[in-house]
Amino acid sequence: MKKESEIIKKGGVGIIPTDTLYGIVASALNSKAVERVYTVKGRRTDKSCIVLISSLKTLDSFGIFLSNNVRAFLLKVWPGKVTVILSCVRDAFSYLHRGTRTIAFRLPKDERLISFLKETGPLIAPSANPEGKNPATTIEEAKKYFGNSIDFYMDGGKKSSLSSTIVKVGENGQYTVVRQGDEQI
Repeated sequence: MKKESEIIKKGGVGIIPTDTLYGIVASALNSKAVERVYTVKGRRTDKSCIVLISSLKTLDSFGIFLSNNVRAFLLKVWPGKVTVILSCVRDAFSYLHRGTRTIAFRLPKDERLISFLKETGPLIAPSANPEGKNPATTIEEAKKYFGNSIDFYMDGGKKSSLSSTIVKVGENGQYTVVRQGDEQI
C-alpha cells in the first residue's frame, strides 16, 4: 500500500475497498485531486463527498470544534459505518463543503483502511461509479467504469454492503438520520 499512498500524496486518484463499498479516493487536502474525482465520476459539483479519517484528531486539521456532547456522540458511533455531518465554516475548505459549510466525515473500523488513511491523510471517498450508475461491487466493475482515468486500483474482493448511515449532528449532540445505511444507531 506504500506505492498507492505515495500516488495519493502526489495528487493521484485511486479506487479502493472501503468499509462499505468501493470508493474513488483522493486527498481531501488537495483541491485539484478532489476536482479530478468530480470530473472522473461525473459528479454534480454541488454535491459534497464523504471524507474518511483515521482518528478524531484529524478533525483538527479542518478547523472543526467539537462540543463535549458532539465528541461523546462521535465516540459512541465511531469507528464504524456511520458518517457524521459536522459544521465546517472555513472558506479554505469550500472545495469540500461546496457552499454547505458542512463536511461529512467517517472514521471506519476496518484496520487495513485505517492504516492506509494514516499513510495518506484524510481521503474523499464517494462510491466507485459514474453519477447515476450502481456502485461497483468488484474491482472489475470499477475498471469497466473508469479504465485508465484512475491511477491505481486496489482489489478487496466483492463489496456488497449498503452505504454508510449518514447523520447530521447538532452542537447539543442531538442527531437526525439523513440516510439509513448499513449501521443502525
